[in-house]
Amino acid sequence: MNIKENGNVKNINQSQNADFAGKTSIEAPKYSCALAGAYGSALGVYGLVPLLHAGLGCGLGQLFGQFYAGGQNAGGPVGGTSTPTSGLVEEHVIFGGEEKLKKLIESSSEVMEGDAFAVISGCIPSLIGDDVEAVIREFPDTPIININAAGFNGNSYEGYELFFEAIIDQILTVQPKKKGLVNIFGIVPFQHIFWKGELNAVKKLLESIGLEVNIVFTEFEGFEKLKELPAAEYNLVLSTWNGHRAAKKLGEKFDIPSIVFPSVPVGPKQTSKFLRIVGKKLSLSKDVVEEVIKKEERSTYRLIEYSGDMLLVSRPHCYFAVVADSNTAINITNFMVNELGYLPDIIQLSDNPPEEYRESIIKALTEDLESTFSPEIIFEPDSYEARENLRNRSFLFLFASSLEAHVASEFGAPNVGVPHITVSFPSYNRVILNENYVGYDGGLTLIEDFTSHFAGPL
Repeated sequence: MNIKENGNVKNINQSQNADFAGKTSIEAPKYSCALAGAYGSALGVYGLVPLLHAGLGCGLGQLFGQFYAGGQNAGGPVGGTSTPTSGLVEEHVIFGGEEKLKKLIESSSEVMEGDAFAVISGCIPSLIGDDVEAVIREFPDTPIININAAGFNGNSYEGYELFFEAIIDQILTVQPKKKGLVNIFGIVPFQHIFWKGELNAVKKLLESIGLEVNIVFTEFEGFEKLKELPAAEYNLVLSTWNGHRAAKKLGEKFDIPSIVFPSVPVGPKQTSKFLRIVGKKLSLSKDVVEEVIKKEERSTYRLIEYSGDMLLVSRPHCYFAVVADSNTAINITNFMVNELGYLPDIIQLSDNPPEEYRESIIKALTEDLESTFSPEIIFEPDSYEARENLRNRSFLFLFASSLEAHVASEFGAPNVGVPHITVSFPSYNRVILNENYVGYDGGLTLIEDFTSHFAGPL
């Protein structure tokens, strides 16, 4: 059913919404399946080689549906067409795929280089009941992680959680605690299209105030970094719902408390708040933290001044719309409102978060806004419905996925040409290698990206 919250929030829950009665599919959801999330997470760890125990087309499907969609990225040396797969077909549904998996592990051990293998099981072996654990036990001298990530179990975000849960259960052991070491959770490889740049930017930010940071993904010693997770003093979860299960499980098993933030910080206000909270929680030198903040804020605001004419003369204080995952929607909305004075028109959340997290997402989108105007917030994973919800609105900017690029001018404020900026999955019209909007510099990058659509001549 449609639920009105705070007067302007339409919370659409597919499992209960009468509007979805009889609807058998969602048009172009902004995520892939659980296998894709586990597969992408495995590829994010240098030294880990994924072995797909799945249908014949699953790996290639994710090359197009997850990696290319995640900023036109290849899967790397062991991703995409280089990923070993059992390639299950009809006969294996009848006779089982365990023998095929055994041969896959044998051959991959001979030709693939890496620190460990991750057997990622898809829908077919889960449906037919392949005993994957028994097959893996036949290779005691080969480090293998078993990840059951049948696509029907959920979406890409679920696969991220399943990946870490398998890691925690199967390879992690108690480590001596390391003062000042923090783990980062909540940024999902490929699904969050700026994931590589975001993780590295967060690491640099936290290192600037004296912390050691384990981001796991993008690190050249990735598999070793996985094994260091239990040594952390804190988990930092940078999402209202992604990574929560992983951090909780790690905390319960290895006594690591978590600090939760709604998203990665974008721009001076969010970033300074983020650093102060972390500094206080971890008992860091307040003088050191404040010195970093003072230096970075002074530099950033000086540079923002150069965009003043574009922001205040060309399109001052106008409405904007967002169609993005919760993490991205939260940080962009807060930056656009609190730093630049723009007005949020409609925010559509495309990641279909579980019901129990939606109130906190709404809160993160509304309670800290320095504006008397509140956006309409809609949880909408269906791309067609999201496009229809953009009709007859007043926005002059659209932050969304590449699927909304062609409708920006048609559905925004009429006769003005509405700039579209791709900030969320899928990103088929933008190559993203290291770009991101994190931190002080990230806010400047965001200003550059959206003002470039209308900047000249002033």
